[in-house]
Amino acid sequence: MITRIREVRKAKGLTLEQVGALCDPPTTAQTIGRLETGTRTVSVNWLNRIALALGVTSAELVALPGHSEIAVAALLGPDGVRAPTRPLAFPPPIASDGMVGVHVGASIGDYRAGDAIWCRRIGPADYGAALNRDILLPRPAGRFLFGRLIGREGDRLQLLPLGSGTRQLVVTDPPWAAVAEQLVRRL
Repeated sequence: MITRIREVRKAKGLTLEQVGALCDPPTTAQTIGRLETGTRTVSVNWLNRIALALGVTSAELVALPGHSEIAVAALLGPDGVRAPTRPLAFPPPIASDGMVGVHVGASIGDYRAGDAIWCRRIGPADYGAALNRDILLPRPAGRFLFGRLIGREGDRLQLLPLGSGTRQLVVTDPPWAAVAEQLVRRL
C-alpha cells in the first residue's frame, strides 16, 4: 500500500517526533519514519492511529490511483508571494462516511453563492466540541438550520443564524448535527 503519511505530516508542519507523541499509544519517531518510507508495513491499525494523530481520515493517508495531487506553485504570506523551497502538493479532497454537503445558493455571512460546504455528522455527545463552529441542524418536515453554535445547555443548543441582524435560535434535542469542515469555492 502506498501511503501519503509523509506528505500529510509535512503539510501540517509536524516532525516525526511530534506525530509519534500524538499517537495513542505514543510511539517513536523511528517507527513513524519506517512507516512513511515503507520499510515497515503499514497495517490498518497503524493507518488509523496515525490518521487520528494527524487529525485526518485514514483514506487521506492512502495514495489512490487516478487521484492526482495539485502541485503548489507559490506560497502566499504577509511578506508577499514566493516560490516553495521544496516540492509541495495539495491532496485532493476525499469525502468520508458521515459527510453531508451544504450548497450555498445565495451569498450570506462569510459564504458566497456557489460555495460547497463539507460537513461531518456528529452525535449529541460531540456537540460541545462544535462550539463556535458553523453547524447544520435537522428540523422536522425536512427543514434545516445552519449557523454558528454559540451555546449548549443540556439538550438545548443555541444557534446564531448567518447574516446581520439575526436573532439566536434555540433547538432542543436534535438527533444529530453536522459541523462545517471544508469550504470549496470557485473563484
